[in-house]
Amino acid sequence: MQKFWAAVAVTAAMVAAPAARSETLADALISAYRSSNLLDQNQAVLRAADEDAAIALAQLRPVITFATQASWTKTDNDSPIGNILTGVTPAYSESTDASASLTASFLIYAGGRSKMAIDVAKESVLSTREALVRVEQQVLLDAVSAYVNVRLQIEIVALRQSNVRLISQELQAAKDRFEVGEVTLTDVSLAEARRAAAQAGLAAAQGALEAARERYKAAIGHYPSNLASLPKLPVAARSEDAARAIAVRNHPVIKQAGHEVKISDIRVDIAKTAFLPTVSSSLTVTEDWLSGQGNTVAGIRFSDTIYQGGERSALFRKALAGKEASAAAQLQAVVDVSEAVGNAWSNVMVQQASIEAGGLQVTAAQKAFEGVREEATLGARTTLDVLNAEQELLDARATKLEAEASRYVGVYQLLSTMGQLTADQLNLGITTFDPDAYYNAVKKAPLTSTRGKKLDKILEKIGN
Repeated sequence: MQKFWAAVAVTAAMVAAPAARSETLADALISAYRSSNLLDQNQAVLRAADEDAAIALAQLRPVITFATQASWTKTDNDSPIGNILTGVTPAYSESTDASASLTASFLIYAGGRSKMAIDVAKESVLSTREALVRVEQQVLLDAVSAYVNVRLQIEIVALRQSNVRLISQELQAAKDRFEVGEVTLTDVSLAEARRAAAQAGLAAAQGALEAARERYKAAIGHYPSNLASLPKLPVAARSEDAARAIAVRNHPVIKQAGHEVKISDIRVDIAKTAFLPTVSSSLTVTEDWLSGQGNTVAGIRFSDTIYQGGERSALFRKALAGKEASAAAQLQAVVDVSEAVGNAWSNVMVQQASIEAGGLQVTAAQKAFEGVREEATLGARTTLDVLNAEQELLDARATKLEAEASRYVGVYQLLSTMGQLTADQLNLGITTFDPDAYYNAVKKAPLTSTRGKKLDKILEKIGN
């Protein structure tokens, strides 16, 4: 428990005593980007998709296999009954054999299926890249939310502490007035009850601050120490329609859906090739190492399926259904993103109005509290009136702080719905993950034996 209160005290001191180096929101976003396990996971998924493109390309190349074999054979003709009947002397024989073969096979024609498989793999890479952008946006949005929430909870704790001090003063004033007979014991009890409630509210706020610190560590990678004030909000869009137009063009969900549509189109074409024949060639060279004899066999194979129980037609219809599903999913993605933009824009506008109204409410509540407290000293107001006025002022201040925090995060949420919340677009000034680096290194399906060191260097660079 002592460690808990110590952590709360240290965190609360962040707004009071300036340190040599404060952690800015940009610092937090950079840390979140670099330490995110989700980003590491999805970057690895993207590299796996890159390898699928290399695998598809490899299908267009000849397949060369090598085989060698050696054998030893012992023949035993020793049969007692047979030897007696035939008069043959028992015989033993041994033989050895060793050979090697080299076979090369190559697909000549399959209706363009292999080339279309490469196109599918490339579109899958682009689709996976958009999925990675979506994860990046969520990581950065979580970081913004965590940063703002810690600052909010620090301010709420300070507000609650001030409330406890103020009510303690009112309690002492009530006791003093009770001693001289100006108020009753009921007034003192009311003040005591309010102070207990204020202390409970302070404890809850301190607990919320500790929870915010844990969320900060999960989102950003370390506990907050000394957070700087929030920077000026970035410009999202001049209007809701402008924001929606940007989102439809740039949101990774919509772009990913577009790539999935292309994949479905290609898969329909691939399904058509199942009705076409296949032509392949092979060349096999065999050498008997003991006899020195060898042979070479070259061949070409033409094959086609005459009857398959309707499977090919079913697969073709399935591909058509998948194409329709992808097209509908793309349209729905536009609807969902457009709705998200509208909701985010509305939320920002609502919170802005709440801030403006909250400012007026705080000003009025402050004047009311000061007036009620002054009137109470003259006997025109009761202790309960003072306590109620203090509670209204506290609520007004807390509501305004929460609205300011919600509006701030809401702007970044709007950027996210527009597809604009990435490390590059926020100008964080760091080296970000390059999706082309690994793809360019493996897209031609290099042999590990000759390109392994280059791939290792790329992976090391990505890891850093």
